[in-house]
Amino acid sequence: MVTIRLSRLGRKKAPFYRVVAVDASKKRDGMVLEVLGFWNPAKKDKQIDKEKMAAWVAKGAQLSAKVKELFVK
Repeated sequence: MVTIRLSRLGRKKAPFYRVVAVDASKKRDGMVLEVLGFWNPAKKDKQIDKEKMAAWVAKGAQLSAKVKELFVK
């Protein structure tokens, strides 16, 4: 199953996240299928390609709780 979730980047105490489509059995920062956007909590900046996300959801991908909270409003 494919999951749309966050992958952590950035340095210690300065996180930066990518929104990625990844196989649910992979690790948090493992190999991803596609990068869909990003979220920077420090600058309150977020961006996502909604067309790509809709395409993955149409294929059966599940959204993580945090991605739903951030981007689906």
